Amino acid sequence: LSTAGRRVVLPLIAQNRPASNLNKSEFTTPGEIVDYDDPPHLPVPEYPSRPDEPLETRKQRLLYQSRKRGMLENDLLLSTFVAKHLKEFTLDQTAQYDHLINGVSNDWDIFYWATETKPTPPEFDTEIMQMLKEHVKNAEKVQRIRQPDL
Repeated sequence: LSTAGRRVVLPLIAQNRPASNLNKSEFTTPGEIVDYDDPPHLPVPEYPSRPDEPLETRKQRLLYQSRKRGMLENDLLLSTFVAKHLKEFTLDQTAQYDHLINGVSNDWDIFYWATETKPTPPEFDTEIMQMLKEHVKNAEKVQRIRQPDL
């Protein structure tokens, strides 16, 4: 069928199909995470070190980078996290957070570690990661459906 034909025919088929006959397993989340290792022929570029960057400039950069991750899940988690904590970060905590969001080549890793779906490697299992995990648990039951205002 053409695309236009499917738009007309499929709703008609669905109307005539009782809900009890729907195969609900088609719509469930898989029980395992499919995560492939990056091939060795794709080297991950080293994130540039900025040793002379002033702390306030670094925090502004991290605020921006936390909001523009490329995946909505991390945009929401990280932007709400920095809105809550970044102003009080020490120099060391700011460096840990910078290393976390810029030292990892795959944002899904950050998401899986923060949600405790996958174990966090020792290199990234820092005070900041523990704070992020607590933030993700959302004990206050705060709605996080959009990024905080700047």
